[in-house]
Amino acid sequence: MENLSQINLTLYVITYLLSSIPFGLILAKIFAGVDIKNEGSGNIGATNVLRVVKEKDPKLAKKLSAVTLLLDALKGAVMVLIAQSMGVPEATLWAVAVLAVVGHTFSIFLMFEGGKGVATGLGVSLVLLPIESLIALATWFIVGKTLKISSLSSLIALVVLFASSFFISPDITHVPIGLITFFIIYKHVPNIERLIRGEEKRVV
Repeated sequence: MENLSQINLTLYVITYLLSSIPFGLILAKIFAGVDIKNEGSGNIGATNVLRVVKEKDPKLAKKLSAVTLLLDALKGAVMVLIAQSMGVPEATLWAVAVLAVVGHTFSIFLMFEGGKGVATGLGVSLVLLPIESLIALATWFIVGKTLKISSLSSLIALVVLFASSFFISPDITHVPIGLITFFIIYKHVPNIERLIRGEEKRVV
């Protein structure tokens, strides 16, 4: 039991630290010479990378945005997959998933600020709730293409993911996915306020 506790603690610490790495911020600084924390929405995610870098180099913006999205998703998914390979209990897997999102949204490297958590949340969900995640991903794509509002498509997809988990995976505990949903919605509060006022920017 003591050994299992040590393994869990190690997993939790590594997950939080890895997920705290602000890949979007790093990539934009290295390859585009811009600080996305001080430009655009100030967010470190793929959407702001695209918006800010696009002003200098549209082709580079798309590449950096795609890589940011991939890395932010992988940093959560990889840790859950590692935990799975170690044979830890399901509760530990979900704790790793939640901590991955917490690390991204409240990064220790950014004075506990961070991104919205969408890509990282998708990464862990694809491993633990693959069917629900694919449905949510399809929803995100359709809504995003139709309305071209990144935050709205992400929030709708998140609600679809959470709601569908009750029907497709009724036997799991829904507290962890509820926490992930809460953190992501919380980080979207400014976006929600702008949506209500009709001021949220479209991605073009």
